[in-house]
Amino acid sequence: MKKLFSKIMFFTLVVFAPVSAIAGVSVHVNIPLPPAIIFPGPPEVVVIPETDVYAVPDIQEDIFFYGGWWWRPWEGRWYRSHYYDRGWAYYRYAPPFHKNIPPGWRNDYRDRRWKGYEWQHQRVPNRDLQRNWRGWERDRHWEKQNSWGVKGLPPRQKQGMDRSKRGPGDNHQGRPEGHGR
Repeated sequence: MKKLFSKIMFFTLVVFAPVSAIAGVSVHVNIPLPPAIIFPGPPEVVVIPETDVYAVPDIQEDIFFYGGWWWRPWEGRWYRSHYYDRGWAYYRYAPPFHKNIPPGWRNDYRDRRWKGYEWQHQRVPNRDLQRNWRGWERDRHWEKQNSWGVKGLPPRQKQGMDRSKRGPGDNHQGRPEGHGR
């Protein structure tokens, strides 16, 4: 009887174990990463007037620095990294600063004009940006220093971007979605 019971148990395991394994569900979403941008050295940036957002002006792609992260749109998605040249990871939301960046900011940069005023932008070396961005943001450095280099620009009505209006999951320290690092 023990042999018969053992054979039945063995047969049951052989027949039903593969069926339950086949019934398992696995979902994997692969979000592609943007192609690398090769920089000859750390890029210089300019601060976009009326923001705490820095942009790399000398390349075709939009790359921004804000809140300790480098940000990059690509194929309708946003990516971020702690490095300007690697480690890009998918970010589920549009970054909170993006709504404050005019689509034609590059034309303004090239023409040295901002909202009709002369814009004497200052190029910021990457090492200065990395050392100082927190203090510059906290102390409103660019606003106080000649209104972001824009001659005659009236003072802002709002006191910077309201931190309570950040996008979901944006706490400067949050981990990005998907791949990277």
